[in-house]
Amino acid sequence: MKGPEISVCVPAYQAERYLAETLRSVLAQTFRNFELVVLDNASTDGTAEILRGFDDPRLRVVRNSRVLPLAENWNRAVEVSTAPLVKLLCADDVLHPRCLERQYPVLAGDPGVALVASRRDLINEESRLISRNRGLRGLLGPHESQAVIRRIVRHGGNPIGEPAVTLFRRAQFDAVGGFDARWFFPMDLALWIRLLEHGDFHGLRESLAAFRVTRGSLSALGDESLYAEQRSLSAEIANGVEWDVSRVDRLMGAATAPAARLRRQALFLLARGQGRQSDLKGLRSRRNNSSR
Repeated sequence: MKGPEISVCVPAYQAERYLAETLRSVLAQTFRNFELVVLDNASTDGTAEILRGFDDPRLRVVRNSRVLPLAENWNRAVEVSTAPLVKLLCADDVLHPRCLERQYPVLAGDPGVALVASRRDLINEESRLISRNRGLRGLLGPHESQAVIRRIVRHGGNPIGEPAVTLFRRAQFDAVGGFDARWFFPMDLALWIRLLEHGDFHGLRESLAAFRVTRGSLSALGDESLYAEQRSLSAEIANGVEWDVSRVDRLMGAATAPAARLRRQALFLLARGQGRQSDLKGLRSRRNNSSR
């Protein structure tokens, strides 16, 4: 029998709060020929119990015997998958129903494309919309890899987006060695750059996934470290002779990076404020219930 065309890989660690919503979004895809691989990174919360509550032949659960570091865990999530095309999905993000349907034909129909991505929505801890149709400014449609690399340097951040919005080829993932543990916060962007050594890029206009902005996310907790690593990664790209990054590209990146940083900080501040409002509402509700 023909195997799945796409593996959706979900690395899950202490993921009980959002995991069910994430898995439901994958299982509701209009594209049907996929496998959903969840790698439980030795969680001690209710993650395993939530997984036992799903009964779908497309779902396969693998559990680590010990907690693996981030890059090693994400790489293993892909390693245990079986399909030629891969999407890695963090356990608190969600896919919109047509995500796989819209992304699959781009890679399946053009062997010269190494990476496809879509725009995405931003949601808060309660799954309410913060912002719609974010990302891929200047990167919609087909683009040669060199042009995308120059756009990344000029952007000063990650103009492609998080793993939820991308789809890539397993063979090329293996060829570049997967996620690079040298990087922490820009680990996904570093992979996108290396995949572009093997082919071109295609950006889809639709918003096909939602990235969850939370008070406790890695990006919210490590602002200074995030941007220090981002600058280091940009410098490494710019120094690579294969990409022909110009001095103008570098100067533009240095000029635009602070604005990209401020925009991201504003989003996390908004999420933090909404989270506090939700906490206050919950506290009032508990107090009202206890006084009855």
